[in-house]
Amino acid sequence: MLTFEELGLKPDILKAILEIGFVEPTAIQQKTIPHLLNTKQDLIALAQTGSGKTAAFGLPVINQIDSESKKTQSLVLCPTRELAIQIANDFNSYTKYSKKLDVVPVYGGASIETQIKSLNKGAQIVVGTPGRVVDLIKRKKLKLEDIEWVVLDEADEMLNMGFKDDLDFILSHTPDQRQTLLFSATMSKEVLRISNNYMNNPEEISSGKRNQGADKVEHFYFVVNGRDKYLALKRIADINPDIYAIIFCRTKRETQEISDQLMADGYNADCLHGDLSQAQRDAVMGRYRKKNLQMLVATDVAARGLDVNEITHVINYNIPDDLETYTHRSGRTGRAGKAGISMAIIGPRDLNKIKQLERILGKTFTKAEVPAGDAVIEKQLMSFIEKVKSTEVEEKQIEPFINNIAAEFEDLSREDLIKKFVSLEFNKFLDYYKNSADLNQNAKAGRDRDSDRGGDRSDRRRKGGDFTKLFLNIGEKDNLNAGTLLGWINGLQSVPNGIEFGKIDVQRSFTFMEVESQHEQTVLGALNVSEFDGRKVVAEPKTGGGPRTSNRSDKSDRPDKKRGSGFKKRPASGGDRKSGGRARVKAGSGGGRRR
Repeated sequence: MLTFEELGLKPDILKAILEIGFVEPTAIQQKTIPHLLNTKQDLIALAQTGSGKTAAFGLPVINQIDSESKKTQSLVLCPTRELAIQIANDFNSYTKYSKKLDVVPVYGGASIETQIKSLNKGAQIVVGTPGRVVDLIKRKKLKLEDIEWVVLDEADEMLNMGFKDDLDFILSHTPDQRQTLLFSATMSKEVLRISNNYMNNPEEISSGKRNQGADKVEHFYFVVNGRDKYLALKRIADINPDIYAIIFCRTKRETQEISDQLMADGYNADCLHGDLSQAQRDAVMGRYRKKNLQMLVATDVAARGLDVNEITHVINYNIPDDLETYTHRSGRTGRAGKAGISMAIIGPRDLNKIKQLERILGKTFTKAEVPAGDAVIEKQLMSFIEKVKSTEVEEKQIEPFINNIAAEFEDLSREDLIKKFVSLEFNKFLDYYKNSADLNQNAKAGRDRDSDRGGDRSDRRRKGGDFTKLFLNIGEKDNLNAGTLLGWINGLQSVPNGIEFGKIDVQRSFTFMEVESQHEQTVLGALNVSEFDGRKVVAEPKTGGGPRTSNRSDKSDRPDKKRGSGFKKRPASGGDRKSGGRARVKAGSGGGRRR
């Protein structure tokens, strides 16, 4: 195996990458770097997400850039702004000990004037999304006549996202003598067309088999009824206390709804999809990278460019329509030499898709059982105990209180003290999972699922399950979203346990929310004597269009786990995005898990 020293890179670049933590070149780097350093032949590299592609093309390009010239010599095109920013940051880290190169990322959702100013100062390397690059070319602010290297990173994704015409336009404005480097996970017909039209006798290399997933990723699937998918997702999260996951959904709406449900249930989660502003996306990604979020719910497009090496689980809430997309998803875990787990929550009709994925990836998928309540309880309890054991004690701060504390406990045996200690933390959690249902699709018919669902739909109708829509004078500008609203209401002493809330629609300056009709006056009375973040709350029934809505299935009931269990508290605002999901909880049902 070649080392980075043997690949022919300059000493200052070697010093930088060794400091970053690069030890041995990945398979794609071993094949790509010598080719780009020793020949001007075009290159097609087939490699999966997480295989080290950025360094594979970035290191040899940087190694050959003329730092004395301010002309743009290399253009890197990629599908998303997150990936453009990440590549630019990586390039800057590779040149830490080199003569300063100007690397400018250009992408939509940010000020084009600021990007133009950076280009006017001179940029040897430009990294951008196709749409913004086209705009800058048309404005004559990005000049490509001196381009020597064009990199098409994740070419298949750019084409899938509809950038075909943009790529044609950009490549037609670059010199014929350039070296074109095309990196893709798959060799689709459109990728082949690009190579035929714009590449000259390219060398093709690959890292492993086409479409093959990461070697250290294990693949599991759970078969459940459609109505139980969200409950299964919560069980999977609960059986993995230290989960650091990305959950893939098919649509923006589903992504928002699942995220809202998780937050309303107290999980430390948020979402990433195309309707978020750049500031919102940056805020979510910043929290996720810092591990202030445990679970990120995302669409495939929004997750492109997500460069996080420690993701433990990828959870497919839906099998993607394009099965090759599964490869991209699963590549988000098992990176940097670490093991990872990819899971799919499917219905019985999706079993044929699992077989197709096994053929595509050349891997075996393991059918797993949604964990039983007893297993979840044991896992959570032992995880909590381990956290207690590893907690550092500040002797000087606690010492003055030790004698008084000991006096309070002197009548309790060691066993009684442990029982009370654990019960204080876990009573509601234990009650939630007591006699919990088997969610697996192969469970015997007639098994009662009420302990997870809070009673079936017909039972709740018999209990008076109609809903009234309320108007509240607080909204997004008050740092409100569905999760924070429900958490605040649950904390009002005058709101009794057991009240169910339906759809919540948070707007800029006001909110609509549904409450069980039989408890309408109780909730109105509590809200109208309360303040939210220092502002007096005004609540009243919504008139016009009919306030009553039919009941829907309850999927958000969640056991209470106090913050003392070691999970970080989710920030009160929960992000600054619009919250319109169907978050549905019972008042007093508890805040769920916080990490």
